[in-house]
Amino acid sequence: MTKIYRIALLEDNKKQLEKLAGYLEKIPNAQLVLKSSSSDDFFEHLKTATPDILVADLDLGNDSMSGMEVATELNLPVFFASINTADYIEDLEELKRDAEICVDHITKPFTEEQFTKSFIRFLKEVYLFSNLDYVHLDFNKTKRNKILIDDIVYLCADKRAGSESNNKQIHFINRKPENLIDFSFSKMEEKGLQKSQFVTVHKSFRVNKKYIRCYHRKTCTIEISVFDGCGKTKSHYLPVSETYQTDIKKNFG
Repeated sequence: MTKIYRIALLEDNKKQLEKLAGYLEKIPNAQLVLKSSSSDDFFEHLKTATPDILVADLDLGNDSMSGMEVATELNLPVFFASINTADYIEDLEELKRDAEICVDHITKPFTEEQFTKSFIRFLKEVYLFSNLDYVHLDFNKTKRNKILIDDIVYLCADKRAGSESNNKQIHFINRKPENLIDFSFSKMEEKGLQKSQFVTVHKSFRVNKKYIRCYHRKTCTIEISVFDGCGKTKSHYLPVSETYQTDIKKNFG
């Protein structure tokens, strides 16, 4: 990992602010571009600092904002260093889930060694997350949804399976299916869904190779893993048409 990350630091305790700044300045992949003890000052200088990552206390004392509120507004990867992280666990999980950013924390008091190890691990997570492949897809009710390609199990144009008109259904490994709007199989690559990852098993199905468990010769179906709607995955079977059976047998039989 060679990327240098620009760090913004927000901590209301000035002694703690200087201590954390000192820790961060010793980390090779971190460049401290902003440090502040209040949200007003922080946002004033944010205009020119352009950080990649926020390091913040959750409780900013008598400040008009909390560290969580600042993090929510910035929508940057955030590492919280706070004495009361246990009180914010649900908020931390919600921020990580809804904002789709890397979120981690360390609870005070901690040593420089503990902070450094935790923060370097966090930087590795940010690096891996930033290199994941996403696409933006239009659903029935929302447009330009940011979707991790690895979360997509298969795309379906079978009306018997729920697809409507010219629209397609998209099925995931971790959430309920959605209806795609104005999506064409012939233009999948233009959307960022590559043929190297999605295999055709039938005129109505394009499947992420990652989730194909095996090919069942007797039934001419592939077994895949897909979200079951109850927070778990289940096995599902899709037909393989004769045109594609030879290739599917070779690769997954």
